[in-house]
Amino acid sequence: MLAAAIGHDKLARVLVVGAGGGAMEIRCAARLEPQWTYLAVDPSPSMMEIARHRVEEADLADRTEFHTGLVQDLVHEAFDAATLIGVLHHLEGDEAKHDILTGIAARLKPGAPMILAGNRYAYASQPLLLAAWGERWRMQGAGPDEVRGKLAKILQGADPPHSDEAVADFLTAAGFERPQSFFSSLFWGAWITRRSG
Repeated sequence: MLAAAIGHDKLARVLVVGAGGGAMEIRCAARLEPQWTYLAVDPSPSMMEIARHRVEEADLADRTEFHTGLVQDLVHEAFDAATLIGVLHHLEGDEAKHDILTGIAARLKPGAPMILAGNRYAYASQPLLLAAWGERWRMQGAGPDEVRGKLAKILQGADPPHSDEAVADFLTAAGFERPQSFFSSLFWGAWITRRSG
């Protein structure tokens, strides 16, 4: 989606917020666009170390820089695009969500695209989706006790936006255009938006 938004075979500097762990955003995008470079941002040193290892394994170290910390701590470089995948629902409270989105918007060129993906809906408010989530684990071999344990952990461990409309409101308040949804599965959603202005 990001390659489609930017255009094929163009130079781009991409801000990857929450890159710690597998650095999957970087590894996937790099297969399509050999001229893109990346700044990976994550507050967790241990997760960033895993990301660094994965980037090196993929022979992308010469195209990737790393910042262990918050996006709000970065100098105001003007990026051509950004991603925030699997992060927003882990931030507690509206203020933390607003701060990270505002921090990203402040570091993008006007009109630059951003991919946002993560869980939405208050989990307990969607019992059918929650039950279906449990069935997914059951399909993967989890027993009843394991499924109950996983569901209990989910109900305690995240604070997702409560609706698609709430996601849109967070984005517009932070300086982005109204987003376009391009993927949805149970609680997970993905949107593309652009920096306003």
